[in-house]
Amino acid sequence: MHDRIDLPWHMTLEAPGRIGREAHAPQPLGPGEVRLRTLYSGISAGTEMTAFLGTNPYLNRRWDPAARVFVEGGTSLSYPMPAMGYEEVGRVAEVGAEVTRVRPGDVVWGAWRHRTEHVADEAWAAARVLPDGVDPRLGIFSQIGSIALNAILDADIHLGETVAVFGQGVPGLMVTELAALSGATVIAVDRLPARLARATAHGARHVVNGAEEDAALRVKALTEGRGADVTIEITGSAAALHEAIRATAYNSRVVACGFFQGGAAALRLGEEFHHNRIELRCSQISGVPRALDHRWSRERLGRTVMGLLAEGRVDWGRLISHVVPASRAQEAFEMLRDRPEDCLQVVLDFSA
Repeated sequence: MHDRIDLPWHMTLEAPGRIGREAHAPQPLGPGEVRLRTLYSGISAGTEMTAFLGTNPYLNRRWDPAARVFVEGGTSLSYPMPAMGYEEVGRVAEVGAEVTRVRPGDVVWGAWRHRTEHVADEAWAAARVLPDGVDPRLGIFSQIGSIALNAILDADIHLGETVAVFGQGVPGLMVTELAALSGATVIAVDRLPARLARATAHGARHVVNGAEEDAALRVKALTEGRGADVTIEITGSAAALHEAIRATAYNSRVVACGFFQGGAAALRLGEEFHHNRIELRCSQISGVPRALDHRWSRERLGRTVMGLLAEGRVDWGRLISHVVPASRAQEAFEMLRDRPEDCLQVVLDFSA
């Protein structure tokens, strides 16, 4: 630790598996800016944990943003580095002299890493004010909820179709609920009974335990031998992606939105992928489906999911399994690493 308790601080990754924190001077506030004091920050059990574990590809190769390829020679990330956090909510503590659209006390959602405070442009903050009466903890779901909604848009679900969702962690349960809300019959697939039980509560019509039976054959049996009209894979496991392909109907689509790490020996593209003409589509939050990018944006994704939460059309507060003081972040990350079956959404409380 390199901080003083009276200074703002941000969380760091000192090395694989080791959390730190770094103090810094308060950022000056411009006339059109607002200062947010962080209330809660969620930990992503997917992308963020790849940095904690040391498996993120940015730690091993260099991303060339112009060519949009990973290249040899150097890395894009190295330790120590700021923690990745992108599930934040905070309260407006101070406003600049020219600010008129946001007032002290407003609660704002967004992404600004695991840090005690953040200075933002007034327009940015005004577009992300949480409605009065909404539990501030729900603000952490803006980004992970956007990822789930983006998967739904990429899936192009039609009313009456059957959607298989492989993976029932936090984003998978969100996808399950959004797919059901879109009019689909959802088949939830996972290897953990507790998560499958939750999937039913979030709208799944059927659940399949991939640890106990052939998930693809079970999906086929539930769809009169046809397979899922569309399958969404959100575990980041190559083996699960292979099963998702096997579970999908002829000439149909698999949406892959998990963050895959390392190789993919379990993905055998010469089998069902080739013989069943499966379309494999990547869903990634840096963009939206090509056919929709003239009217959808990342901001619209976030505002849409926060509106669904505020209206009570989705119930994601029950996904929060643990709220841990930010001072105990090391324990929180280790719990996600060592006992993932015991937790879903882990939230860091910066007010504790």
